[in-house]
Amino acid sequence: MRQLWTPWRLAYILKDKKPAQGCVFCTKIAAEDAEEHVLYRGDHCFITLNRYPYNNGHVMVVPYLHTPSLESLDDETSLELMTLVRRTLHILRDSYHPDGFNLGVNEGSIAGAGIAGHVHFHIVPRWSGDVNYMSAVGEVRVIPEMQDDTYQRLKPYYEALPHL
Repeated sequence: MRQLWTPWRLAYILKDKKPAQGCVFCTKIAAEDAEEHVLYRGDHCFITLNRYPYNNGHVMVVPYLHTPSLESLDDETSLELMTLVRRTLHILRDSYHPDGFNLGVNEGSIAGAGIAGHVHFHIVPRWSGDVNYMSAVGEVRVIPEMQDDTYQRLKPYYEALPHL
C-alpha cells in the first residue's frame, strides 16, 4: 500500500459538505468569491481556480451561460472569454514565471470534459521538469501550494484589471 501524507486535506475532510446540486460553475456564479476561489467577474464570464488543479495557478475562464459548446456563445461572450484568457496568461507569467502553458477546452465527456454541460477554458502553467518521478512512476501529482494561497497570490492581479 502506498501512502501520501496530505495534512492540508484535513480541513476539507472535516468541512460540512452540502450535497452537490446542479452545475458547479452555475453554483459559483452566486457564491462568495473567496469561498469558491472566484478571481474575477466580467459581464459575460468569470475566472476561477480549478478545484483539482494539474499545476499551481491552474485557472478556468467560464461563461455565465450554461451551455456545452463554444459555438453556442454569442460574439460578446466569445470576445470576453478570449480577452480574459489573454489577460490571465499575462497575470500567470508575472506571478508564477512558468516556462509555458497548456490551454484548452474539452467539449463533451468523450473529449475529457469533467463538466460537459458547461463549457469552460483551462489555463495550466507549466515548468520545465514539472513532471517528475511522483507523477511518472507513482501516478501522483504534487501541488506545492495550498489553494487559498494561490487565490491570495492571484486575486490582487485580477482586482487591478480594468473592467471589460
